[in-house]
Amino acid sequence: MRPKILALLIACAGVAGAQNPAPPEPTPNPALKADTTAHRSNLLPVVETTAFLTLLSAYDRVAYRNQYQDGKRVYSSTFQSTWEHLRSQTWVHDQDPFNVNQFAHPYQGATMYALSRTSGHRFWTSLIHANVGSFIWKMAGETDPPSINDMITTGQAGALLGEALYRMSDLVLRDAQGAGRHRALHVLAAFISPPAAVNRQVFGSKFPRQLSDTSPVTSWQLRIGASANALSHNYAAPVNLLRQDATAELWMSYGLPGMPGYDYARPMDYFDFQMSFLSRASNPIENVMLRGLLIGSKTKDGASTRGIWGLYGSYDYISPYLFRVSNTALSLGTTRQYWLTNSVALQGTGTAGVGYGAAGSVGVVANTLNEQIRDYHFGVAPQALLTMRLITGDRAMVDAGVREYYVTGLGSDDTQGRELISRANLGLNIRVVGNHALGMRIVSSTRDARYSNQPNRRFSEATVTFAYTFLGRNRFGAVKW
Repeated sequence: MRPKILALLIACAGVAGAQNPAPPEPTPNPALKADTTAHRSNLLPVVETTAFLTLLSAYDRVAYRNQYQDGKRVYSSTFQSTWEHLRSQTWVHDQDPFNVNQFAHPYQGATMYALSRTSGHRFWTSLIHANVGSFIWKMAGETDPPSINDMITTGQAGALLGEALYRMSDLVLRDAQGAGRHRALHVLAAFISPPAAVNRQVFGSKFPRQLSDTSPVTSWQLRIGASANALSHNYAAPVNLLRQDATAELWMSYGLPGMPGYDYARPMDYFDFQMSFLSRASNPIENVMLRGLLIGSKTKDGASTRGIWGLYGSYDYISPYLFRVSNTALSLGTTRQYWLTNSVALQGTGTAGVGYGAAGSVGVVANTLNEQIRDYHFGVAPQALLTMRLITGDRAMVDAGVREYYVTGLGSDDTQGRELISRANLGLNIRVVGNHALGMRIVSSTRDARYSNQPNRRFSEATVTFAYTFLGRNRFGAVKW
């Protein structure tokens, strides 16, 4: 971990004792009662997950019938292959493409998690359910040896992603009730969390949601724009590549600290979610970055500061042009807001922890047998994060952040390899009228890869994006108390 990032994290934590001017007068946020004594079914998620995995297996047998590994079709499992997997003591790191292992598998886990969550179960039970579903798939869904990375990524990252999608879908449904059950909002909620929509349609209100009794403070932004002068540099072959792409991004903060009466008693009562897309068929998902408070509490209130601290879970998937990195991690950290003046607020998060990640170049190659050859590296991955948002009333926001991942050789099939990935961003959004804003952002990423059996590699990328932003009702998200 680079010393400068650790120093910034320490500095961020040290600001907590500073005295600041009093904040503006609070704006009431009405409480929304929830039925937290919901019925639950132990049988329903088992039946639904079995049906889901069966349909997924049938689809893969047709769509990927020509995919082989070790001379066998990957998706032609039998009772014999399942029995062999159950008896096997050999677990491997599989050869699936990066976007399959690090995004599709977590989304599969999120689906199994949501089937349990929307059957009346809470976070931890649903997490176990996602892991059991992942294990069943590795035993009975494929013919290649069971993989270590899938058991780490599918259930854990899937639970974080599934809970975030479950809660975002719930927020949309709340708005639908206020808008007279607007059909478009119901369609949007179903798109965000399809399993929740299925169970809601079939069982109605039999399994009420189990969320906080107090409505959380949320802030969201939808950005649509274009990246200009996307500069990529490979230091081993010094060629600059100029690329341009249309972009779209959704960013949401849920449960921002400072709301009176809102307690962080449940996992993911606070989370921050970002997902961005590129107009590129080969790499449409540019990043998914999610962190949420799993176990924690409020910090001591100051005259002009509120905060939370504790154990955070995170799932990151970052895929720029030349390289990729993903990590599922646990970190200790804090999220705070300070009122610097009556109209200027500073929000920030600092975390440091360790997870299991993957990093490498873009693309996948196949040998003459059409077998995939993995071009990225797994390993235990320490990480650090520092983000800041300077909000001036409801007129403008400056956001900055730096992330660092160190994918080691520990827990890898290549113990001599390691990857150091850094990503920094600086952005400005200015509200023009109503909830409409214009902005720009600069993102810089670097990769330093060192392996014993190949030359060292260094890559860097810098993109400048200009975007139109539609702001949610809380606009830039400064919390008043």
